[in-house]
Amino acid sequence: MSALQAVPDTAAARTVGEVLAQSQVAAVMDELDRDLVGLAPVKQRIRDIAALLVIDKLRARLGLQANPPSLHMSYTGNPGTGKTTVAMRMAQLLHRLGYSRKGHLVAVTRDDLVGQYIGHTAPKTKEVLKRAMGGVLFVDEAYYLYRPENERDYGQEAIEILLQVMENQRDDLVVILAGYKDRMDTFFRSNPGLSSRIAHHIDFPDYAQGELLQIGERMLGAMNYRFGPGTREAFAQYLARRLAQPHFANARSVRNALDRARLRQASRLFAERDRVLTEADLVTIAPADILASRVFHDAPAA
Repeated sequence: MSALQAVPDTAAARTVGEVLAQSQVAAVMDELDRDLVGLAPVKQRIRDIAALLVIDKLRARLGLQANPPSLHMSYTGNPGTGKTTVAMRMAQLLHRLGYSRKGHLVAVTRDDLVGQYIGHTAPKTKEVLKRAMGGVLFVDEAYYLYRPENERDYGQEAIEILLQVMENQRDDLVVILAGYKDRMDTFFRSNPGLSSRIAHHIDFPDYAQGELLQIGERMLGAMNYRFGPGTREAFAQYLARRLAQPHFANARSVRNALDRARLRQASRLFAERDRVLTEADLVTIAPADILASRVFHDAPAA
């Protein structure tokens, strides 16, 4: 649903099914299942939040008023575990249930919020918040906002503005802070005001090897490629070796590996200048396109 479309009217709904049908929240959850492999605990937590909001709608219809649920969140996990994708789906879910006006996501990092000189940070932060109002603000690697070792750092100013808005305008903005779990834990200990405003802490686990293989096949399909005979097995071997190496970024690393395989495939086909290339040639990733990776030469399998 476009951010410009009206918020669905669920005021007359009397059952959970009616709220789901009128808001099309079930479609958001289906998209989440389709877009993301695995992540069962994350998906269950999103379903729990959706259930809370649906029941809150039914309670409001009967005059059972309560404080609006706090929806600020923390997403923790390694790179490539789907945090941004889940944040996008959460923005859609909140809009379809009428908890946000627009349903859009504004994703930022420290550089978008913190200035380099006195008087620069407040305007930058307020401009980002203005763009995010009515939707979700996603702050990736949020712990970089806090640098106590640098007395001249202006990140604390951005944090204080965020705190004020998270408290006073929580009906019109949901803030999601994301990053590595250990660093986020330290960040929250150093900024208890932020921690107290976060109602939902969701941890994103790393993908298992089989899940990464499935992710790779989905990525290829979305790009109109496929594994040829023996290539899936070669890519499984690649993943086993790559997982044993440092700096593995889950789905992000899978995408990078497939991009490199596409380059090798293109180079291989480019060399056959006089042969008519069929559709099968153009869409097939061969085992050689995977096995040429340096991971098969730099390190043994785990």
